[in-house]
Amino acid sequence: MIYSPLEQFSINSIIPLRFGAFDISFTNASLFFLVGIGLVSTLMWMVTVEGGRLVPTRWQSIVEMTYEFVYDMVSNQVGEAGRRYFPFIMTLFVFLLACNLIGMIPYSFTVTSHMVVTFGLSLSIFVGVTLIGVMTHGLHFLSFFLPAGAPLALAPLLVVLEVVSYSFRAISLGVRLFANMMAGHTLVKILSGFSWTMMSVGGILAVGAIGPFLVVFALTGLEMGVAILQAYVFTILTCIYLNDAIHLH
Repeated sequence: MIYSPLEQFSINSIIPLRFGAFDISFTNASLFFLVGIGLVSTLMWMVTVEGGRLVPTRWQSIVEMTYEFVYDMVSNQVGEAGRRYFPFIMTLFVFLLACNLIGMIPYSFTVTSHMVVTFGLSLSIFVGVTLIGVMTHGLHFLSFFLPAGAPLALAPLLVVLEVVSYSFRAISLGVRLFANMMAGHTLVKILSGFSWTMMSVGGILAVGAIGPFLVVFALTGLEMGVAILQAYVFTILTCIYLNDAIHLH
């Protein structure tokens, strides 16, 4: 039987729950959502509630470096006005990082490889950032869609282009994360299946399977880097959008 590389993204019901036409079953995606949140919460609890040490442990050092990294990101990208949003940015980064890395474990599930998850996050951030801009500047926020110094004759065209460009942030932010995670996992699955098939045939093909296996090994390391990078890209773009809303840049 030949399995599809896309089967790893199938959502399977663990605890079926239906209310009329609504299906709110507890699925494998729900399970790994809870696993990601649980692991991050446990780690934070271990190094904060239990009390930090003067000489930090390995896990305490990881948490402190992550905290400092995200804090510097918010300070550099948004400035003093963005520090009030640091708890949200920190939560967003560690949540995405945990979900991406958990997806690298064999037989696990990558929740960020589903468009509905990443688009839900990006749409929520888009709406929230827009509301922050409106509450901060009122109707003056609309000046964001007309570049300073632009000729009034071109204003109608420029405003339409800026509005369309701004609206696509809600899509591009989520698509970027979804596409990178799904494409990388699919490629690793295809090459690993190819290597396993060659080994199963035996003979000279079994020896030749070493090549695809080494490629899979290298791609796995690359995918771990992509998992960390995509969490960073998603977070820093959120900071940039937040900076635009607060400072109208």
